[in-house]
Amino acid sequence: MGRGERDTVTRGARLHEAAQAVVGDHGKAVGAVRAALEPIHDAAVKRELDTIPVARLQDVTEGRLRLGNVEKSGLRTVGRVLEAGPYRLRRIPGVGQRTVDQMLAAARRLSEAVHETVAVHIDVDRPEPSTTALVMTLQVLVEAGPDARRAVDRATALSERLGPLLADARPAAGRFRMLLTGREKRARVLAAVNEIRSLMDEAEQAGLLELFAQTSVDLLRGSSSDIAAWVDFELRSAEYYSLLAEISGRPPDTAAAEGFLPEEIAERVRTQYLDDSYRRVSLRGYQAFGARFVLAQRKVVLGDEMGLGKTIQAIAVLAHLAAEGQSHFMVVCPASVLVNWTREIEARSALRVTVLHGPDRHCAFADWKERGGVGVTTFDALRGFPAPGGGEVGLLVVDEAHSVKNPKAKRSQSVALWTDRCERSLFMTGTPMENRVVEFRNLVRMLDGGVADSLGERDALVGSVAFRRAVAPVYLRRNQEDVLTELPSLQQTDEWEELSASDEGAYREAVRAGNFMAMRRAAYMHPEKSAKLDRLREIVQEAGENGQKTVVFSYFKDVLGVVKAALAAGPAAGAAVFGPLIGSVAAGRRQQIVDDFAGVSGPAVLLAQIQAAGVGLNMQAASVVIICEPQIKPTIEHQAVARAHRMGQVRPVRVHRLLATGGVDERMVKMLEEKTRLFDAYARRSAVAESTPDAVDVSDTELARRIVEEEQARLGMTRRRPTAPG
Repeated sequence: MGRGERDTVTRGARLHEAAQAVVGDHGKAVGAVRAALEPIHDAAVKRELDTIPVARLQDVTEGRLRLGNVEKSGLRTVGRVLEAGPYRLRRIPGVGQRTVDQMLAAARRLSEAVHETVAVHIDVDRPEPSTTALVMTLQVLVEAGPDARRAVDRATALSERLGPLLADARPAAGRFRMLLTGREKRARVLAAVNEIRSLMDEAEQAGLLELFAQTSVDLLRGSSSDIAAWVDFELRSAEYYSLLAEISGRPPDTAAAEGFLPEEIAERVRTQYLDDSYRRVSLRGYQAFGARFVLAQRKVVLGDEMGLGKTIQAIAVLAHLAAEGQSHFMVVCPASVLVNWTREIEARSALRVTVLHGPDRHCAFADWKERGGVGVTTFDALRGFPAPGGGEVGLLVVDEAHSVKNPKAKRSQSVALWTDRCERSLFMTGTPMENRVVEFRNLVRMLDGGVADSLGERDALVGSVAFRRAVAPVYLRRNQEDVLTELPSLQQTDEWEELSASDEGAYREAVRAGNFMAMRRAAYMHPEKSAKLDRLREIVQEAGENGQKTVVFSYFKDVLGVVKAALAAGPAAGAAVFGPLIGSVAAGRRQQIVDDFAGVSGPAVLLAQIQAAGVGLNMQAASVVIICEPQIKPTIEHQAVARAHRMGQVRPVRVHRLLATGGVDERMVKMLEEKTRLFDAYARRSAVAESTPDAVDVSDTELARRIVEEEQARLGMTRRRPTAPG
């Protein structure tokens, strides 16, 4: 045994030291985050305990405590009881030692529960020394990026393998030591040296020494300044919060993060390997589970609520399949999000992207066929492309898949053909149960006819638990409130306004004519005396005074025109106004309008047609949302609000829905509440629904007819057939 063996052991020891160093440096960076987080978390726990009334202690002790004298003494919250301690509690008249012991034990149990569940919110508008320290420590890990995670994982695994081998090979480091080693031990030494050599070859091919060294440098560099850290946090808050949830050890509820799937499916998904070598961004736990679900189940609907990152989950699947050798992928989406898809794939993966849209789409398609990568096209353009042969396309992604739920539509037939020809398909939609169970079944039928056939009306009638179990092989849905515990608060306010005389006159004319759509926008027909418009200006002005950006949604283009003119002439005229963003605006131009709106340093207003901007575009720059009138479907409003209140938002979002009393708005709100409850029961919740799915099956025309007739009767007018709501 000579110099070659000694060199191998020496090089192995050097690699082992580098691996241990990078693991240690990462541990120090994580420790710094935990140290910065602890006082903030403790303060959040204290604030929460100070809001819990002392009467809650009765719940914990099943009503055994008498707390009247405790409350009279001024200790009205659980937090105050804990602060008081046993000595002060014993001094309260009528409170004995046993009561004190039971009270404190119950208070500590509540405190432990709060400690486990309370989430830390980082307020970008009011930075404090403690939150600044936290953001700066987090920035180190965010800047190090996914490569640091890969480096630490590789270093940990390598260190675990190299450590025992180096111990066995230690005699090979010295010539005389080997001479004194017996034959059996020498064989063990030689075997260890050979394994070390093999590991070194693998490490050199993977460039691990360089990766470890660079990661250590990144982890030890630190943040450049507090200002730079806060700016970066605003730009990448989702990544910061993702790390925070991981480090704090308070991830979302596992069952919720896994979409309440049956255990046998969830276990299969958990064991699915997910390759990240072509991906440039880290995933949250629920996102990684979603990507694994797609891979394990092959043809599925990912129905996560808006704002949970369905796009990045799709990109994770694309990256995994590319790493496995798949070369061609297709994304089909509305034209409004074509640009967004292209940007996201380019920014978050190493995959090649080709836009298959516009006059040159057939040339682009031929180029994609030849060179591979991800083709991104629209529903209408897809119809003009030849369907692939079996195995040619590694994954078909269909965004806003509820657009193809009607099997008679040509776009649906085109998507169905492509889905049939692809071994893997991912349908993405936040509203698969938009109106009818039967429509959701049509969607599922494209993916798995057996599951669709098994999903009868009976499954829906017995309740959503049975429904979710029936579709579990092809359907995964998670909700924001369950998995994004750090998402800033969403405050929704219904702004009820009394119609002015002018408003009332316009409304009566619309009712007399039986024109449902005119009834919905009557409150804006006389801008100079419009009650809704006055309130809208007040909200925009208040937002502007607080430096906040506002998005104004309406179904009607002419209403947006009225709003634009009113904002230009009123007290909110100082705010920059963008839009209106309407359906006829080209996809690329839509994204540019949103980017310009986000790029303004001060207050700004974005005007947007709700059905055009409520799909695909991200508007996290806004913290105030105004909806000019109630919408026919609850999902339209949900989608629009989720454009602003979604992962990446760093400020609380206030939603103001402008409503007029006594007329069409009031009737629509009541009907929509019923539809929302049913949607919650069947698509969002796992609780048993109290009503049948038929309650959700109110077509737009039927809703319009019913409201017009009721309003004509209320106002003592002759009934006329209503204008269709198209």
